[in-house]
Amino acid sequence: MTPYAMRGLTLGALVILLALDASAAGKQRDSSAAAISVGGEWSSYNKSPDGQRYSPLRQINSGNAAELAEVCRIRIEDHGSFQAGLVVINDVMYATTSTDTIALDPATCAVKWRTSYRPEKRMPFPVNRGVAFYGGRLFRGTGDGHVIALDAKSGEILWKNSVGEPDQGEFVSGAPLAWNGLVIVGTAASEFGVRGRVMAYDADTGREVWRFYTIPLPGEPGSETWKDTVWNHGNGGGGTWSHFALDAASAEVFIPVGNPVPDFSPGDRPGANLYTNSVVVLDARSGQLKWWYQLAPNDGFDHDLAAAPVLYRNSQRKQTMAAAGKDGYVHIVDRDSHKLIAKTAVTTVDENAPQPTEEGVKVCPGVAGGVEWNGPGFDPERNRLFVGALDYCSVMRRESGTKPVAGGANYGGSFTGVGQPSGWFTALDADSGKIAWQYHADAAVVSGITPTAGGIVLGGDNAGNFFVFESDSGKVLKSFATGGSLSGGVITYENHGKQYVAFTSGNVSRSLFGATGRPSIVVMALPEATLAREAAAQTTDITRGRDLYFGLCGACHGADGKTWKPVDLTKVKNKMNIDELVAFIKKPRAPMPQPFPEPLNAQDERDIRDIAAFLMQWQ
Repeated sequence: MTPYAMRGLTLGALVILLALDASAAGKQRDSSAAAISVGGEWSSYNKSPDGQRYSPLRQINSGNAAELAEVCRIRIEDHGSFQAGLVVINDVMYATTSTDTIALDPATCAVKWRTSYRPEKRMPFPVNRGVAFYGGRLFRGTGDGHVIALDAKSGEILWKNSVGEPDQGEFVSGAPLAWNGLVIVGTAASEFGVRGRVMAYDADTGREVWRFYTIPLPGEPGSETWKDTVWNHGNGGGGTWSHFALDAASAEVFIPVGNPVPDFSPGDRPGANLYTNSVVVLDARSGQLKWWYQLAPNDGFDHDLAAAPVLYRNSQRKQTMAAAGKDGYVHIVDRDSHKLIAKTAVTTVDENAPQPTEEGVKVCPGVAGGVEWNGPGFDPERNRLFVGALDYCSVMRRESGTKPVAGGANYGGSFTGVGQPSGWFTALDADSGKIAWQYHADAAVVSGITPTAGGIVLGGDNAGNFFVFESDSGKVLKSFATGGSLSGGVITYENHGKQYVAFTSGNVSRSLFGATGRPSIVVMALPEATLAREAAAQTTDITRGRDLYFGLCGACHGADGKTWKPVDLTKVKNKMNIDELVAFIKKPRAPMPQPFPEPLNAQDERDIRDIAAFLMQWQ
């Protein structure tokens, strides 16, 4: 519940609500873990089920981000892919490689445990994007088509379920989504001639609860979009690569679905080819189809959707979805009408590009262009979307009339990269899709992009540069050479009152668009001298004071500060200075209640001063 949603609560009701919330949180949290601020964990691939990747932490902010320094780093492997989304829960960080699951101290990088999974069969594509956490367990996929559950404290494997046939090119690369006793996963990859599917398993036992196929067989709903073809008889593609998004209130799960095959010969599969290149919305409890939005029908360029969409309410409180794919666009969609609101290019895009020919056509974005497996983030305070993208073109050649090859390459042609890849960081208005600012990086951008309440945006590129941008302007506040490509998670969290930033560095599996370094995790934070200096300065936080006002005072004084007659809080600065206002809030006159009962602690003092600072600048 946001501070704005609490405006109508009395102070007593607020206290009860917070107490109940703390009690509920205690049932889920390890009792030995230290208390942290609300939002201080990074509990899933995109932090929250809605995929917003937004952190309310603000200790690291636009005023001090330039002072970020490396705290620790650990090499996870000597070589290979490292694209995992990191998570931090109960003061433990979890990371994955293609075979290993690792638990670390998030402040020191010390390994707590490491579990290695021994594949039973050949892995078609050895990559893994991370874990889901639920009920004290971790869940992840494997490169040989399994889902496994591990004890989060020890790393012991609790159950294992075969969900795909690696001999047929099926594997699980994406981080599962765990919710309401279910673990939801999808299989990849389209090019191996799979029939994509999404499945839900019981978190306790691994028993399958439901499944949904992303390629309909003849006679099933959507099969009419595959006309006169051999490609929708169980081998048309539609794999899933990364993570999903969830609206827990409506019990809807949003699935990003990959491309159809053959990739470069769309004439061999006439029609829109549902449900490829789509966000497919399912009932998370039953797997029943609710609706879909297709980004690129009858795709001939491998412009699939790999990244989870982001779900948010825009400035008009309208339920909205933003999806970004390899077509190079951010698609903003009304979730009620399912209609497109805006479509904005965030890299070089050839409008109305011709379909591939036997001789070959140059198309931007190419096979490895656009937005890859990390989608947009959303800043609710600024109503902005932030996304990273590749700028990389390809020459694509068609080979018509190919037949399905299970477990083999089903490209229907070939491709060649053009030039050197570069990347973009883009900020967009979340209502209109209008670009607010862009930053052009010299290397591909595939990392997670993370906005925070501190007015900063975190991300990185494949040349190994970690960036901190000012959210409002796009100004680079910090650039740090990490020594390895940033191809996975970029997260921020709190540990014992201190805010940290962590990211993956080093990835060599997708050298198609440039990658370098040894797979490592890097952790950064503000130096103790910076924190001590800022604490000594006793600076106030006006934004936090505003949130506290709406939570504690807004029920009586209103959103405009004038509801309680004859008091007008917008004019309080004309009657007293900030110290006098702080003293009044501590010991107010009747009928105003005393919001901070004696004895006051240090946090109370900071809260009161932040509220006073907000009131003193109110216009």
